[in-house]
Amino acid sequence: MKYCHMLFLSPLESAQENARRLTGNPELILPYPECCTTNKNSIVSCSTCGVEYCSVHCQNEAFNRYHRILCLRTKERNNSHPMEHLNEAWKHMHYPPETSTIMIIPRLLATILQSPNPEQMQEAVLQFTHRAINEDAQLVHKLLGEKFADQLLLLHNLLLQAVPHEGIEQFLTLEGFQSLLALIGTNGQGVGTSAVSQWVTRSSELPLPDAEKQQLDNFIDKLYEDMDRVSGNFLNNEGVALFSLQSSCNHSCVPNAEPTYLHNNSRLSLVSLRDIEAGEEITISYLDECNLQRSRHSRHKVLMENYLFVCNCLKCEEQVNEPDVTSDEEEDDEEEMSE
Repeated sequence: MKYCHMLFLSPLESAQENARRLTGNPELILPYPECCTTNKNSIVSCSTCGVEYCSVHCQNEAFNRYHRILCLRTKERNNSHPMEHLNEAWKHMHYPPETSTIMIIPRLLATILQSPNPEQMQEAVLQFTHRAINEDAQLVHKLLGEKFADQLLLLHNLLLQAVPHEGIEQFLTLEGFQSLLALIGTNGQGVGTSAVSQWVTRSSELPLPDAEKQQLDNFIDKLYEDMDRVSGNFLNNEGVALFSLQSSCNHSCVPNAEPTYLHNNSRLSLVSLRDIEAGEEITISYLDECNLQRSRHSRHKVLMENYLFVCNCLKCEEQVNEPDVTSDEEEDDEEEMSE
């Protein structure tokens, strides 16, 4: 799975390469190749470590923001490098193993160190890491699971070996590292895309005759069936990103906006779900659509476990007299009554 190391939403595979890998069919031919968004001719790599980017612009941006510090300075896979150890340790702790969530921490720290104004960058990070130590511990426990104490120590020690210390000491204490992990757990915005999904979107918009359109729809349905059979649920390049403005948005169970990647790049947009009055707070949902439809008690339980707060939005206030049972318990009661 290859993607630009600056813009996670820029696959480096062509749509056809992506489809062949995910279906396990090296002979597969995608129709309408002009709908592939990957420009193979613009792909470049770091001359020192070989990390690939979708363009010279992204390569320069990465080098100026964080890569000067994080470059491994060898094109050979060095399994003994602390950065590799950190990534591999995370994969053994966290499901799915394909995610590299932990690697956003070295990138964040390197961005602080390479910033023209490191103090300002540190302040920007600190505004999101103001919880009490015991609250951070609860969030990290949720992220890492039952063995979180030992895993936290291991990840912390590996991070200490992987990045420079001078100028970021407050983030490299155990408590500081725990706060960064909690920050990602609560404010990280999921990122996911693939060359195939982009090809599907563009090809589906083609002005085709009805018969040809039906043929394409059938092809796409079969393509996803084959990918699901061979590769399961892990079809996209997946990762996590931090956005300061989006992270400032509070939760509501009846949000008036939602975050989305409108332009299929690293720019996140907040799109209104209804008309928003002047002076009205912009809110988003921290819950997925499935959890939003659950009972008030169930929503509160998920929010408390993952974000450590109780929601008092309009929907929750209107449902304040609902029984304090989870949706699962409600379903169990209904099943018992029907027996």
